[in-house]
Amino acid sequence: MDEEARAVAATEPPPLPYSLRTRKKSIAFFWTIFVIDTLGQPLILYWTLWYLTDLSHNLVFSIVTACLGGISVFEYFYRLYNLFRKDSRARPLNARKSWLDFFHINFTIVWLILAIELIVGTVPAEPYVRLVAMVLPTVMFYFGSVFLTLDILRACGYKAPFRISSTPKGSTMPTALYVLIEDVVAVDGGGGQIYRYALRTRYLSSPFFRRMLFQMNCFWAGGSILVAAAITAIVFTVSEPVAFTLGWTLPFAWAGLWTIITIPWVQSDLRREKEAWQDNRGQGGIPYTDDVNAPSARTRLEAFEDHLPSFIPWFREKQAPPSEPSN
Repeated sequence: MDEEARAVAATEPPPLPYSLRTRKKSIAFFWTIFVIDTLGQPLILYWTLWYLTDLSHNLVFSIVTACLGGISVFEYFYRLYNLFRKDSRARPLNARKSWLDFFHINFTIVWLILAIELIVGTVPAEPYVRLVAMVLPTVMFYFGSVFLTLDILRACGYKAPFRISSTPKGSTMPTALYVLIEDVVAVDGGGGQIYRYALRTRYLSSPFFRRMLFQMNCFWAGGSILVAAAITAIVFTVSEPVAFTLGWTLPFAWAGLWTIITIPWVQSDLRREKEAWQDNRGQGGIPYTDDVNAPSARTRLEAFEDHLPSFIPWFREKQAPPSEPSN
């Protein structure tokens, strides 16, 4: 029985050899350090140095920005090492040694943007407090715009203009969340190329899985842009101390809320995907191909699709009726 026949005969989607449950401690440790470094540290330094010392405002913000993002800098060079080393098992599938994954390319670009933003904001004798408060909203604007653009292009039928991680040039534009999961788990989570291959197998084999990721990406990317716009309006409206505090705290509040919504949503859809495969409705369209119009069972979001605004047609891929069970 060849690979395609085995995929058709399978009663469950191709498995993903990675579990977050066995990594709870390391995940909790990383996010604790990240929150302290990115949220606690700038706020504590700002409020204590600004109001409890005689340091100049310029020096206060020089200290704040110099101490900012230590864990992110470490993560950046850790990823770079893992992707570039000679015996790397983390780089994208079939990619050259010199090829960075899509997440790292965007990681580099956003760091350059933030560096310019922080320099412009802290160089004057009287720093632009509101501009420094825009660091996290800027990240939200950037990744939200990039990721939403990829899925709009996907919905419009465009092909990948260059290699996007493990997706070759000229292939169907991948949904951005698939690329993000692939890159982060493979490199930062230690899943390596084994995970990249397994995730790609699942992604190409399951139209339901692709549809779920497409919708989830629209939820996160679209939400990040809208919330970043709201935070920007607040930052440039309220007093500077409040603006600085809210500019650094509201993005975390948004991310926490979106995560709380996402977890049961994804768990529900993964159950629906498994049920669809057991009914032999998990596959459709051209086998082992990223067919945007492939039929699949309805996702959780599509149960409410009649309530979705008609002016955002890219929020979901074209829906075709599920294929009939094979005999």
